[in-house]
Formats: sequence, structure tokens, C-alpha cells
Amino acid sequence: MAAKTDLARDLAGIVGPGHVRMDAGALAAYARDATPLHHSLPQAVVLPGTTEDVAAVLRYATTRGIPVVPRGAGSNLCAGTVPLAGGIVLVLTRLNRILEVSPQELLARVQTGVTTAQLADASAEAGLLYAPDPGSRTVSTVGGNIATCAGGLRGLKYGVTRNYVLGLEAVLATGEIIRTGGRLWKDVAGYDLTRLLTGSEGTLAVITEATVALLPAPEDTGTGVAYFASLADASRAVAAVIASGIVPATLEFLDRRCIAAVEEFAGLGLRRDAGALLLFGDDGPPETVAAALARIQEVCAEAGALEVSLAADLAHADALLAARRCSLPALSRLGSLTILEDVTVPRHRLAEMVDRIDEIAARYDLLIATFGHAGDGNLHPTCVLDPDDGAAIDRAHKAFAEIFAAAIERDGTITGEHGVGAAKLPYLADKIGADQVALLRRIKNAFDPAGILNPRKLGS
Repeated sequence: MAAKTDLARDLAGIVGPGHVRMDAGALAAYARDATPLHHSLPQAVVLPGTTEDVAAVLRYATTRGIPVVPRGAGSNLCAGTVPLAGGIVLVLTRLNRILEVSPQELLARVQTGVTTAQLADASAEAGLLYAPDPGSRTVSTVGGNIATCAGGLRGLKYGVTRNYVLGLEAVLATGEIIRTGGRLWKDVAGYDLTRLLTGSEGTLAVITEATVALLPAPEDTGTGVAYFASLADASRAVAAVIASGIVPATLEFLDRRCIAAVEEFAGLGLRRDAGALLLFGDDGPPETVAAALARIQEVCAEAGALEVSLAADLAHADALLAARRCSLPALSRLGSLTILEDVTVPRHRLAEMVDRIDEIAARYDLLIATFGHAGDGNLHPTCVLDPDDGAAIDRAHKAFAEIFAAAIERDGTITGEHGVGAAKLPYLADKIGADQVALLRRIKNAFDPAGILNPRKLGS
């Protein structure tokens, strides 16, 4: 690698001296992301302002064999932007312009440093909906969402980020700027590189611009809540809702521990005597929404709900959604270290998986609360513990290894929406097999022959 003084001079010559940080404070800040227990110092932090800046930095890094880790807000939960091999952290938050919102074509073009909430708000001003809705939407960037193929609260009805990516501008490790896809909903010219780059976690190219699909904004929305004696009972109600032919926009759950933590944190008036909370909602024409919510109420009651009610107004609906969105910060107040994980199983095995998580937590003497996206089988078991208790941390690692294995045994996956990164890499071969891991490495080599992009992740 280049000497420190040479590196600073060379990078400043590319992006300007005000956009290169090599002081100890900046290096420490960018040594980690939102994932606990993972950190590694970079050599430099670089904030490019244009796609051409990105291309020049990558050409420079490839020539000198310097690792480059692309990064947005660093809100990911898989250690996907931790610079394990040092090098340059390439922070894309200056690429923050919304370039176009087109009601005629139902699309938007944005630079990838735009936050998800900014894109959603700009779309709403035009009477449109940007459907992906990750819990980190106020801080996470569109580029980060694309890199991890983020999910969210509306995933059951609307799908995940990849369902809305029409085209990308991306820079290869060797500095070539490519455009994949475009403004079309139908385009099968060549390999689908847009889909390949979506979810590639910065290992294949640096995404600098995205063209995304928008939808007409729904006329109406409605929200309700059902309480159950146990999370397993709520899970069985979820299966019954889907079996009834309804695909709601929102179908989320919190277990007993989450309910207590959220109520203590936010004071929303939740029932603390319930074993689980099921949050449901739908959108569309008013009569369709009313019929769907009424049917969900009936199904939950038939499934043994302790109580079912609908939000009386928008403020009450927002409060219920806030209960789900604040689950992680609420749980984080219970201890100094919070490990939030992400597994998915088929819906009909959700109750079985919940029981298995509880059994594993009890056996390892750990506090593990579970919340998540009930409608698509995506669970977020969350462990709260003392960071100074090495024995407890070791037990947590062993417990999560068993949880990942349990998900795979039930035809599920080790990650539904958070990504692989460094945190899940030890379990990737268990999910996809050694032959597919080898294929990922061959694809990685074709895109990045010098191996500089986000090394020690995915196919590295």
C-alpha cells in the first residue's frame, strides 16, 4: 500500500483535500457500522462528489492494490461496510441529489447517497409511492438498500428493494462506468446485471445512481392490532390470514419481551399482559381496505386473539407503526450490547421457528426477544447482554449459530433482508453450498480482478 503521506496527497488530488480524512477520529468512526462486535481501522476515508471521482479513486486503488469499501450511512446490521482489510472507506453520502421524479413513467432517478425517506417523500409529493420501507429508512441510503437488497414493513404486499430497481449506474473496480437496465419495465438485452448488482454488498462495483420504479399512491390506509397469549398463537393467525386470500400491506409481530420494552420506552398503551402483538394494515381503495381489515379481525378472533382493534385515526395508526419501528431502540435500553439478527422461514413454519428460538435462548441462558415481518416469515431474534461479559457473548454466538442452522433445516435462510457481510459469512456455505460459494468467487474475479472491492465479504 501507499505510504500515508503519499496516499493523502494522491487522494486529495482526486477528490479535493477537504474530502479526505485520515485523522484518528475519522478512522475510528468509519472502522465500524451498526453491527456490534465488528470493527477494523481503514487507512483513509474518502468522500467523492461525482461518479467520475469514484472512477478515479477506484483506478488508483486497483493500480496500487488498495482495498476499497463502499459505504452509505453505515446503518447495515451485517458488518457489510467494516473495512476488514483496511484501505479506503469510500463514503457516498455526498452523492445526494434526487435527479428526477416522473409521474408519467412511474419512476425516479436518484444518486445513491439519497436517503430512503427523502426518496419516499419526493415520490409522495408527486402522488406516488416508493414501496421499499426498511426500518432504517430515515438514515439508510438508497445505495445501501440496493447493495443489501433491503426489505421492510411493506415487503409482504410490495416486495423488497430488488423489485423496484430498473437500472443502475455503477463503477467497476478498474474505473469503467457502466449503466445497467434503464427506464423500462421490460428489457431482456443481455445478462441481468441490475439484479446481480442488487444485493452484491459492494463486492462487484460501486453503485452511484439508480433508476427505481414508483407506484400510484394508495387512496386509503388502515391499521389494526391483535394481541395473543403467545407468539406461536400469533404465528398461526398469520398463516390463517394468508390462507384466507388476503395479502395485507403490513403484518408485523412483537413478542412479550418486545411489547414490554416498547411500552416502557414509548408509552403507547400496549397490552403488557399479552404474549404477542400482531400489527396488521392494508392500503388501496377505501372499500377494499375496510373489507380486508374486517376479515383480518375475524380471522384473528377465530385464531384465539385476546383482543383485536382498529386504529381510530391516523395518529393512532402512526402510534401503532411506531411500536414496531422502535422495537430495536427499545430493546437496546435493556443492555449495553444488542445483537439483532435476521432469519427467514416459510410462513407455515413460523410458529415452529419461534418455539425453537425460545428453546435455544433458554438453554443458553440469554435474553432473546423476537420481532419481525410475520407475513413473509422474516424473524429478528435480538439478544441483549453486557459487552463486558465474555462468557455471555460466547454463548450468544453459539446460540445464533444454532438459530441459523434451525432456519436452514426448516427450508429457510440465514438472512432475509440484512445481508451477509462479515457477520454471516461463516454460515453462507451452510445455506448455498460450497459449489455456489466457488461460483460467487468466479463472478467476483470477473468484476474485480484485483480483489480490491470490499474484500473478505461474499465471494472474496
